[in-house]
Amino acid sequence: MLTNETIAAIATAPGRGGVGIVRVSGPAVQAMAQSLLGCVPPVRLATFGRFRNAIGEILDEGIALYFAGPHSFTGEDVLELQGHGGPMVLRRVLQRCIELGARMAEPGEFTKRAFLNDKLDLAQAEAVADLIDASSEEAAKSALRSLRGEFSSQVRQLVDQVIHLRMLVEASLDFPEEDIDFLEAADAKGQLKTIQGQLAAVSKAAKQGSILREGVHVVLVGQPNVGKSSLMNALAGDDVAIVTDIAGTTRDAIREQIHIEGVPLHIIDTAGLRETIDQVEQIGINRTWQAIEKADIALLLVDARHGLTEAEQAILDRFPDKLRRLKVFNKIDLSGEQAGLGESNGIPVIYLSAKQGLGIDLLRAQLLAAVGFESDGQGVFMARARHLDAIRRAAGHLGEADMQYMQIELFAEELRLAQNALNEITGEFSADDLLGEIFSRFCIGK
Repeated sequence: MLTNETIAAIATAPGRGGVGIVRVSGPAVQAMAQSLLGCVPPVRLATFGRFRNAIGEILDEGIALYFAGPHSFTGEDVLELQGHGGPMVLRRVLQRCIELGARMAEPGEFTKRAFLNDKLDLAQAEAVADLIDASSEEAAKSALRSLRGEFSSQVRQLVDQVIHLRMLVEASLDFPEEDIDFLEAADAKGQLKTIQGQLAAVSKAAKQGSILREGVHVVLVGQPNVGKSSLMNALAGDDVAIVTDIAGTTRDAIREQIHIEGVPLHIIDTAGLRETIDQVEQIGINRTWQAIEKADIALLLVDARHGLTEAEQAILDRFPDKLRRLKVFNKIDLSGEQAGLGESNGIPVIYLSAKQGLGIDLLRAQLLAAVGFESDGQGVFMARARHLDAIRRAAGHLGEADMQYMQIELFAEELRLAQNALNEITGEFSADDLLGEIFSRFCIGK
């Protein structure tokens, strides 16, 4: 990517700090360094300097780092000015860069330039933002694996295998009377099965990473006074919801994020579902059903002393078909039952006491099992919804190729479509509007 534009931005988080960084990238970096510092710093050597304005007054002082392209993050000349972390100081230094010909960088533009200059592929570029946004140690490790290219490497291996198979198929088209015999001699069917198996393994790891990135939305549902707020507090480890013996205490959704084995769980404590003439409570109940529509998992809480009633069965029957569900029999400290697991009509059942903390670990494990998360974390890399979609489409085309094995032209076409879908992950086959959408979600200065 060739550009005559130099970009600049504050690369550290907003607010006050001990150190703040202004980053500049582009062809005018050396001239700007000369004006700001009085010299161009040695390449890749931290150099103390004073950052000066147009009349030579000192704006700040600190460390200057110069990276000559193409051996830099963006592939262009890059200058980093590491000074004091006050917002006004950083703004003055940034303004000086603008005066010297730079323009304000757009969100994600530094990383976009790194991608366009072949310093990172698209999956690695997205991993930069995922690493910054990681909310747990496991998520950070997975994002780092993607940034280091582990995800991309596995995708490229699959693409290479698809290309090799395509070469065999395309070659067979030149010999139409012997095409099937030619493919059988090359074990094309076996090669396709191998590719499908490896893609399934990549898909599994990507889904695990997607859960680490996106988290799981869990909604607590039930009649009033069954212990939803108590369970919310037990899972959160804090008194985030008000608990009383008065039915209908919770009138609006209360949201809290917790982590289980590194997976973010976005838990929503909702208003109890019941018939009521209270207008405010009715609004809360309507919001409960809205939360249910958007959730990944619903926990239906039942008072263990009376078990599942017709009203609670009606709640279950109204759940969307795609919604994963767990039945939680709470208050076993009052019913005399033991904490444990069970099953009812294919739905997992957990017996617990939110008030005393009995069975909470069983519930945590079942929440992870409900979304298919495996906690070992080995080989998991960060993945986004678009990656999963590309993998799903590639798997579909490979499945169609398997079915069209006797129709060589269709077989070849399905392999081509599978290759294109996989190439979307690393950006080797991506529309410009997709790139704009991806990088616009990055923070400025990255």
